Amino acid sequence: MAKFGAGFGRRRMLAGGGVAAAGLVAPGLMGSAGAADDILAKAKAAKELKIGTETEFAPFDFIKDGQAVGFNYDLLAEVSKEMGIKFTFVALPWESVIPGLDAGKFDMVSGPATITKARRARYAFTLPVGDATCALLKKAGDKTITKPADIAGKAVGSGKATSQLEQLKKYSAKLPKPVTVREYPDFSGAYADLAAGRIAAVANSMTNIAVVAGERPDTFELVKPAFGDKSYFGFFVRKEAASESLIKALNAAILKVKKDGRMAKIQQKWFKTSMDLPDTVPEPTV
Repeated sequence: MAKFGAGFGRRRMLAGGGVAAAGLVAPGLMGSAGAADDILAKAKAAKELKIGTETEFAPFDFIKDGQAVGFNYDLLAEVSKEMGIKFTFVALPWESVIPGLDAGKFDMVSGPATITKARRARYAFTLPVGDATCALLKKAGDKTITKPADIAGKAVGSGKATSQLEQLKKYSAKLPKPVTVREYPDFSGAYADLAAGRIAAVANSMTNIAVVAGERPDTFELVKPAFGDKSYFGFFVRKEAASESLIKALNAAILKVKKDGRMAKIQQKWFKTSMDLPDTVPEPTV
């Protein structure tokens, strides 16, 4: 677990590899996005790989009792063991994470992010680590929304700079009356507004909102079926020659953790179910 203080002064380390949550480091101390050196070789030499993330995306990565916890931390702890490299996390608001990767502030993102056509054109993704298909969360007992199309003309929230937001906008355009789309810096704010009745629904991945609804059944309820195209979450690195060996090593480690059953146990812990995910990176549908 990672103990977080105020701002970005956050650090977590586990003995024997493991993972760490870290504060911002001066850009001059981090790898350059255009560096010709092999990123994996540099990480092995330093015995550390810096990873960008956010901590407002339960159950993947979030703060609980002052500590960073979630699926990402548990899965990457196992990947770290397989690779023999300590993982250090740099926590930022989501809209700053991808620019941080582009600027070389870290060499991988564990958001995770939905694997989309636009993102795959610019970044190299790992094997899928979760189902990212977009669905709706409503207030428990709201009989005005029984299917996705019922959000027509209503206010619906989603996360700023997310694939889920773009899918919501795309779906809204097909409805007889457009949705009033509200953008939030993180999904926690969207859930709070939904609970308070300020919006009618939240659009996020089925994986995320199923957990939220399960934890607070008196407040939230899933709207079925999902309205988005089938999609997956993955971690990603810059699409460059220097990162090719890193993405191969990450995929080999993830596949090993998946095949020996460790991933399924971690999924069960955080999602209350296991997922049948592809063993290769699929062509995106979104």
